[in-house]
Amino acid sequence: MAAPIEVDIDGRHVRLTNLDKVLYPSGFSKAEIVDYHARIAPTVIPHLAGRCITFRRYPDGTDKPGFFEKRCPQHRPEWVPVALGPGDRVGGIEYCRIEEPAAMVWAANLAAIELHAPMALAADLETPRTLVFDFDPGPRTSVVECCQVALAARGVLASVELQGWCKTSGSKGLQMYVPLNTPGATHDGAANFALAVGQVLERQMSAGSGVGVTTVMAKSERPGKVFVDWSQNAHHKTTIAPYSLRARPEPTVSTPVTWDEVGDCADGRIDLRFEAADVLARVAEHGDVFEPVLTLEQHLPGPNPG
Repeated sequence: MAAPIEVDIDGRHVRLTNLDKVLYPSGFSKAEIVDYHARIAPTVIPHLAGRCITFRRYPDGTDKPGFFEKRCPQHRPEWVPVALGPGDRVGGIEYCRIEEPAAMVWAANLAAIELHAPMALAADLETPRTLVFDFDPGPRTSVVECCQVALAARGVLASVELQGWCKTSGSKGLQMYVPLNTPGATHDGAANFALAVGQVLERQMSAGSGVGVTTVMAKSERPGKVFVDWSQNAHHKTTIAPYSLRARPEPTVSTPVTWDEVGDCADGRIDLRFEAADVLARVAEHGDVFEPVLTLEQHLPGPNPG
């Protein structure tokens, strides 16, 4: 293994170890994960800052079992802040906060390949900043059907004057974020609204689109259908963060996409699958297409959308 090195990032000293260790079966190394974290940091940090971040770590590689780590390691640098968030049976948990590029590189050195974030800020855990739809393809469906459902969901949202932005899950599915950014939003309200939209989609799409939709949790209901997971809006839930790597055979990324791309995918013209190098190139060309999620203020309507 390569000898440890220490790097200076904006005045922070970060010790890096085992940089030549291959952590993806495709050959992607820890050094490449560190490089991706360092280069994507300015884009992703606004989506992480102020939140209780859960790590999913794979110290032995993505083809070996990893583990979720909510509690921020005690050996963290003093400049990595923590925030009290949803806990376990013994009380609240101090989560890591990722507020600067050095913290992204430090997380990469822990083999924290996946970064999961809640919809609420740590300073106000009861108020989600965003509503999320997680479109999860069941057996015999793919991201193509997820994009078709997302386009239908966009129409339902437009009928109540709401906008959403999509990103790939980095795995099989697609997610849509509906920014709120206003006082008064609640996790229960977001979950109830997401469920209601999902039920509208169940009725609409079963009437002739050929795409099955379900909001039922049971996996027995999912073959041939896209599961609209509305439960991701619960108080204690997290979702893979925008621009986070995923622990797959290749270094795929949860990648923000445009509605034109969603439409092209729905028609089968493109495949929404992006690896780390693709994402860095996209950000260099287009910037952060997910930025409106952080700033746009929207209010949820009553309980019967569409």
